[in-house]
Amino acid sequence: MRFGFVGLGLLLVLFLPVASAAAQDQPVDLELVLAVDVSRSMDEDEQALQRDGYVTALTHPEVIDAITSGVQARIAITYVEWAGPGSQTIILPWRLIDGAAAARAAAAELAQTSGTLTRRGTSISGALLFTAGLFDNNGFDGIRRAIDISGDGPNNAGWPVSGAREMALAKGITINGLPVILKRGGFGGLPEPEMLDAYYRDCVIGGPGAFTVPVRSTGQFADAIRRKLVLEIAGRTPAVMPAVFTTAQAGGTDCMIGEKTRPRWLDLDER
Repeated sequence: MRFGFVGLGLLLVLFLPVASAAAQDQPVDLELVLAVDVSRSMDEDEQALQRDGYVTALTHPEVIDAITSGVQARIAITYVEWAGPGSQTIILPWRLIDGAAAARAAAAELAQTSGTLTRRGTSISGALLFTAGLFDNNGFDGIRRAIDISGDGPNNAGWPVSGAREMALAKGITINGLPVILKRGGFGGLPEPEMLDAYYRDCVIGGPGAFTVPVRSTGQFADAIRRKLVLEIAGRTPAVMPAVFTTAQAGGTDCMIGEKTRPRWLDLDER
């Protein structure tokens, strides 16, 4: 009998820390990673527009209403900038947003943080693998988890994007896209700029309710980011978008187009 009590005590010692750690995770409606492309294909003005767009959107009344209308009335966010393989930087660590004051504080911190040095290469796969790991032990317990990834070209470095996407989806993470369609002339190996939206739909996004909100002009950045945040936070999907993508080439898009048309100077940079 004494052994039984000792054994029970050992079990409690072993499992109580785990239970305590789990109990400390704060419940939220959404854990959201904002993953922003800062590769060299993104001009400095475009990078500034992206960040300003997120700074403005975080404090917009529509975004605040979406946050406070949830079951928990709060979300958690983190802001990451990415470029080539192994080039990802956390700009804003995980923050609890439970109203206008917290949103203003996060936006102010984001606005004051200097941008990261850009690197060549567009590794959407690297961004997905990095950001998917940020949900582990982050102190929050979300009803939903999502990665909001922006970019102006297809994956052309690192792992194939379809494999990285499937790994993120296997963890129960929804991936939404903000394809930036500003450049002309077949940039990134895509014959037509509009094909980037199809690439994101067929090769990047996935999970329940996944969607894209394309940006086709610099004047659309702020509105597109705000609209996308509202949809993500509220858990809604635009009516024109299919809800789930589960295969690497669901719509016939070549998910290796970036690798096949990869500039040779990228290979020199990675040596």
